[in-house]
Amino acid sequence: MDASMLGMWTFLITEVLFFGGMFAAYAVYRAMYPGAFESTSEYMDVVLGGTNTAVLICSSLTMVLAVRAAQLSRRNELIRYLLLTMVFGSVFLVIKGFEYHSKWVEHLVPGFNFQYKPEYYAHNAQILFFLYFCMTGMHALHMIVGLGLLTYLVIQAYRRVFNANYFSPVEMIGLYWHFVDVVWIFLFPLLYLIGHRK
Repeated sequence: MDASMLGMWTFLITEVLFFGGMFAAYAVYRAMYPGAFESTSEYMDVVLGGTNTAVLICSSLTMVLAVRAAQLSRRNELIRYLLLTMVFGSVFLVIKGFEYHSKWVEHLVPGFNFQYKPEYYAHNAQILFFLYFCMTGMHALHMIVGLGLLTYLVIQAYRRVFNANYFSPVEMIGLYWHFVDVVWIFLFPLLYLIGHRK
């Protein structure tokens, strides 16, 4: 258990460094182009972003309950809470898919077809949308990996692998899931709330 915990925290530290680079880039460019970045907040759907925040907080709760069920050898509860966590994670990705689609329709995907008003912010605003897709895209990729790991846990739980004497995989994957949720807690205000006036 101690070795697993050390390994997982080491991995999560490398993930913090990975996302930290993107957060640093965001901070630098926002300081360089504050007006352009503030104007982009009007194109962010706060309702969908807020809904996704609530969904992920609920998924963290069900993940905690799954870990507790594993510690108490409650197999049926473990499976139920793992499946609920997967449902919340899937809802998050579906909502994010709708957001990406709306950005595509509005020509807000960086590239040759990028269109932005006011036009004098267009070039610098494109940097923010590039960071938006990089940061939320990498977060979504981590969510997909997390759903794969949860699927593995459900299969193993169905096979009665976990009990009060052996539950470290559930706890380790739970830590990963919480990390992904915490990343979103930082992404939401930075990308959606700062400068938003609607």
